[in-house]
Amino acid sequence: MTPVELSRTVLRAVRCAVDGGELRVAVPERVVVTRPRPGGCGDYATNVALQLARPAGQPAQRVAEVLKAHLADVDGIADVSVTGPGFLNISLREGEGVGSAALVEEILRCGARYGFVEQDSSTGGGPGANARRDVRLWCACEVRAVVVGDVVARLLRAQGVSVRTYCAGAVAREWEYVFGVRVEAEVPGGRHSGAGAGSADGGGHSAHSDIQIRPVPAPADPTPLGRDAGRWALLLPAGHDRPRVAGGEGDLHLLQRESNPLFRVRYAHARTRALTRNAADLGFRSRPGAVGGGAAEALVALLADHPRVLARAASLRAPDLLARHLVNVADAVLPLLPTVLPVGEEKPSAAHRARLALAEAAGTVLAGGLSLLGIDAPDHL
Repeated sequence: MTPVELSRTVLRAVRCAVDGGELRVAVPERVVVTRPRPGGCGDYATNVALQLARPAGQPAQRVAEVLKAHLADVDGIADVSVTGPGFLNISLREGEGVGSAALVEEILRCGARYGFVEQDSSTGGGPGANARRDVRLWCACEVRAVVVGDVVARLLRAQGVSVRTYCAGAVAREWEYVFGVRVEAEVPGGRHSGAGAGSADGGGHSAHSDIQIRPVPAPADPTPLGRDAGRWALLLPAGHDRPRVAGGEGDLHLLQRESNPLFRVRYAHARTRALTRNAADLGFRSRPGAVGGGAAEALVALLADHPRVLARAASLRAPDLLARHLVNVADAVLPLLPTVLPVGEEKPSAAHRARLALAEAAGTVLAGGLSLLGIDAPDHL
């Protein structure tokens, strides 16, 4: 059972509880499952009970117990427990854990859309189930705000949200030409209704559909860095941090060396694509399967966490969360790559095919993530 499948299973449990009258609440469009935090247990955990408690008018622990009853007999689930204020902790049956084969199959099937929220007409739910699915982003008339707004819009759309972007002034032509940003409308003076509904560097959702994008401005013109390095320089720091775009600091994003995180991400992606080509030359293809070893397990955990990272980055309007996640994926896959192809007279085995499939899945996540950031992911580097 992959994290995506488990998320759908928990969502079905919520729907069953609502249909049975045990909970009077709008069914959410998605449930996020993650690795348990300190104090938790099992293979996965979800805070869906805490999210539903207030609208349901019940204590979170009571909501969790209701959902626990619907999950207890599901095939593949060994145990469900409630910890803390109402976290559901789920243990999967042996052989149903973070199965690298099942996860890799899921990623390769979804491609660059792995982690996206697909619209599901069966979600159902009462009034308000689709609330706040239309968002307007209001960007300050500054290059970093416009680039961040562009990526936040991409992230929200990946979560099934309809988004329109606005700018408090005329967008400079070089921003459009170099960074590829677009806005639906320019608002002279930045006046609009619903001001103050959010910020670019964190915070929860507000009751309004208007979100302001106002990160710390760039201290210098980033356009000399070009689209890819310029975007990365503006997006990697958190919204409240100053981006490194001036002088020597900005030039670091152009270096083709290991010390440059963007280079490591793009290099790791290119290496995975090269392995696919080299394997074809050797006469074999990838096939998802079990991959042992600590390095593989760490990579699988990061790939399984990708949907949660996308959801959180969209929720907090924080593209930096995705950028740092891609760096972690790249750093995790690079040590695995030398073991993918046969060496010398060695014949391709099931282990080689499984490692190749895992590497391809990592490359897919890297390419999809870079695309959301508006950065190119070349197959050759």
